[in-house]
Amino acid sequence: MMNNKSEILEQVDKLIIMYKNGKLGGEVMPEDANPHLEKASLENYLYFTLPMALNYQRNSYKLWESALKTYNDKETKFVFNPKECIERPLEEVRNALTKYRVALQKNKQTEIWLQLCKTIIELFDGDIRRLFEELDNDVDKIRDFIQKQNKKKFPYLSGTKICNYWLYVIYQYTDRRYTNLESLTVAPDTHVCKATHKLGLITDDEFNSSNVQQIVIERWNILLKNTKYKPIDVHTPLWLWSRNGFKEIK
Repeated sequence: MMNNKSEILEQVDKLIIMYKNGKLGGEVMPEDANPHLEKASLENYLYFTLPMALNYQRNSYKLWESALKTYNDKETKFVFNPKECIERPLEEVRNALTKYRVALQKNKQTEIWLQLCKTIIELFDGDIRRLFEELDNDVDKIRDFIQKQNKKKFPYLSGTKICNYWLYVIYQYTDRRYTNLESLTVAPDTHVCKATHKLGLITDDEFNSSNVQQIVIERWNILLKNTKYKPIDVHTPLWLWSRNGFKEIK
């Protein structure tokens, strides 16, 4: 299944130290492009939720830069308010989302955004914080609710990669604390999958398989069980290591 477990854990130790010492870059992360709202506020939670559903197959830095410009423009800021968003004419929402390129596909991505707004209103009366409270801040319950019970109501946010990454971002940028942080897995995007392969945690065939994301999640869960790390601890170091061209681990 994997190369020598202790050797990989040794590499992980070094990678995390490199990350903490700024050797992998990442002083500025994509989501640092935000309006620095009150951490506990509804506005802050919505800011880090709605754009996340459009965060696939694109540069994360550019997405969040676009989100911040959209938020800071008084003419387009309304898209971050679900109730206001669904009351406006479709054309107005589409124009606001495409003005700074939060939405790259004007029809499809506007629909995704509006569906998410409708879900937040329908299930939580516009307050996404209630999702966490009603599910006891339990990562497993939240994932099950979004990915299985209500998958269609959370377009793209329910995806394997994005759901985990969204939960991580909420943890990092809001006041939310989970009851079982250890259940938060790595978010298996392209960079994390590449880094996992580079470390020898998955084989060439697994890396090229259609269910590579699930394999990557499982391998990290197994590797880090009963160690000092939680899977989410390795996400950012892996992401930066791959994004910056796999600097030699020292």
